[in-house]
Amino acid sequence: MKLFDVYPLFDVNIVKGKGCRTYDDKGNEYLDLYGGHAVISVGHAHPHYVEAVSTQVAQLGFYSNSVINTLQQDLAKKLGEICGYPDYQLFLINSGAEANENALKLSSFFNGRRKIVAVQKAFHGRTSAAVRVTDNPKIIAPINDNLPVEYVPLNDIEAMKKSLSSGDVCALIMEGVQGVGGIQISTKEYLSAVREECSKHNTVFIMDEIQSGYGRTGKFFAHQHFGVSPDIITVAKGIANGFPMGGVLISPKFTPVYGQLGTTFGGNHLACAAALAVLDIIKEEKLVENAAKVGGFLLSELKKMQGTKGIKEVRGLGLMIGIEFEESAKEIRRQLLFDEKVFTGASGEKVIRLLPPLCLSIEDAKLFLERFSSVLNKA
Repeated sequence: MKLFDVYPLFDVNIVKGKGCRTYDDKGNEYLDLYGGHAVISVGHAHPHYVEAVSTQVAQLGFYSNSVINTLQQDLAKKLGEICGYPDYQLFLINSGAEANENALKLSSFFNGRRKIVAVQKAFHGRTSAAVRVTDNPKIIAPINDNLPVEYVPLNDIEAMKKSLSSGDVCALIMEGVQGVGGIQISTKEYLSAVREECSKHNTVFIMDEIQSGYGRTGKFFAHQHFGVSPDIITVAKGIANGFPMGGVLISPKFTPVYGQLGTTFGGNHLACAAALAVLDIIKEEKLVENAAKVGGFLLSELKKMQGTKGIKEVRGLGLMIGIEFEESAKEIRRQLLFDEKVFTGASGEKVIRLLPPLCLSIEDAKLFLERFSSVLNKA
């Protein structure tokens, strides 16, 4: 049997990681400015994380959700305290797509509606409803194409109001900061209007913080920069530093019903141990504050390059940064990886995306800037 060939791969075999560094099978060291799609939140192979996961798997890796799991209770309590939503409820699953699926399902149970309003250029996952609310027809199979969805432009208040005014919208779903969409950021005015209109029309406000949450933007959640509170918040990626996990944070206005939602693997003992270790490290090492500090430095330095070397615009919050070029950035990204040994991400053809571990230091940020400048100077 061979692998189903759906991923275009770089010819690099990463076998080890430490902090903000990764290493290939030839012994080459890479500066990691991508964190495996924003998944590595507290750094590769953090000692506390390794110990917590190792200890738990030696004791009990999994048992079903038909029995008490105090690790789930501990995680809910600790997450509520750290993220600023202690009165919300937590449902645990295995991925970001699952988180959004369950958020949409819960919304429909809540108000009995079907229609969804989603923001253009957003990405919410590849499963049934999650992919349908993702504004990319290339990845929506015919079997997924029967959920009624209307896409509205980001930050267009009037378009959003018009869509919700029909009174038949189940939920509005959007990202804290658009990741795949090229690091596009909402305005405070837009988010305030979304909150007001959703409340007015009994529409559930879902905030997808899968990429932008868990300290990534210098606040625990990106929407906390703007002073709004969604009804449902979805999380994954950085929640367990590489162990597959997702979560749905649910407002007290929702009443749980036995059997309403369910999962086999979600919230298993090993996943919870990993997630608890991540929260310990975030708190003890002040990684949210570090993301704000180091991200602010990186943004400031990169913005000085706007208008030069083909850079059109630099956007971001904390350690979620997009560098948009006038032309394709594919060759620049390739040279960063193979010539300068730096991992970065992409959003389309023209945007380089930076999503490093939250422990990135000022020194490592300076090193990236040196290597990035070296590539630009060759162009």
